[in-house]
Amino acid sequence: MTSGARRALVTGGSSGIGRAVAETLARDGFDVGVLHVGDSGEGSAVVGRIESLGRRGWSRVCDVRDSASVNAAFGAFASRFGGLEALVNNAGIFRDAMVWKMSDEQWREVIDVDLTGAFHCARAASGLMRAANPGSWGSIVNVSSINGLRGKAGQTNYAAAKAGLIGLTKSLARELARSGVTVNAVAPGLIETPATAGLPAEVRERAAGEILLGRLGQVQDVAELVAFLCGERARFITGQVIKVDGGQYI
Repeated sequence: MTSGARRALVTGGSSGIGRAVAETLARDGFDVGVLHVGDSGEGSAVVGRIESLGRRGWSRVCDVRDSASVNAAFGAFASRFGGLEALVNNAGIFRDAMVWKMSDEQWREVIDVDLTGAFHCARAASGLMRAANPGSWGSIVNVSSINGLRGKAGQTNYAAAKAGLIGLTKSLARELARSGVTVNAVAPGLIETPATAGLPAEVRERAAGEILLGRLGQVQDVAELVAFLCGERARFITGQVIKVDGGQYI
C-alpha cells in the first residue's frame, strides 16, 4: 500500500454488482475508476456517488475484449491517479442457449468478455502493480460464479468462462505473490441485478428454492466481500475462490 490514497479500477462498474463494488470501495477509502460500455450517463452517475462519499471518481468507456482499449484505459487512469492498488474484474455477459442451439458467436462473445477481458485487464494491472514502490501491495479480485464450479445447463459458454476465471485466478496468484499482489475470486450465486431481472419467473423460483438462506442475493452481499478482499485485512489471502451464494451450492 502506498502512503497516499488507495486507488481501484472496477470493470463493468456502471451498474449491478460493479456499481455496488465501486461505491463500497469508495466508502472504504478508495479513489475509484469504473470502466463500462454503453451509456456514459451511467458512468457519470457512479462517479457522482463516489465523489459524494468524499473520494475521487473517474469513468471511461472501455471494451475489455480489445487489449488496445484496455491498455489505453489503464494508462489514462494511472496518469490521472498516479498508480493502482486494486482491480476488480467484474465485466460479464450472458448469451444462454443449450449447446446444440448455441452459435459460434454466442460462444465467442461470452468467452471474449468474461474471460479474455479479465486477462487483458489483469495483464495491464499487473504491470502497474509490479512497478510500484518496494513494500507496496496490490489486489486483484475476479468475479466468477458458482456456475463456474458446478456447471449449468444452457450456460456452457458462461460456465466455461467463469471456470476459466478460477484457473486464471490461481495462476495469477502464483505469478504475482512475489510482487506483493494477492489474487482471489468470488463466486456469487443468483444475485438481484439488472442482468438477472429478466430471467423467467420459474428460473428465479427454482434458484430461490436452492438457497439455504431463503432469498436471492443482493449486490451489496457481493460488494462487501469484494471490498474486504481489496483491503488491508485480506493481505494474507490469495489464490482463493469464495462463494457468496446464501448456501445455494455447497
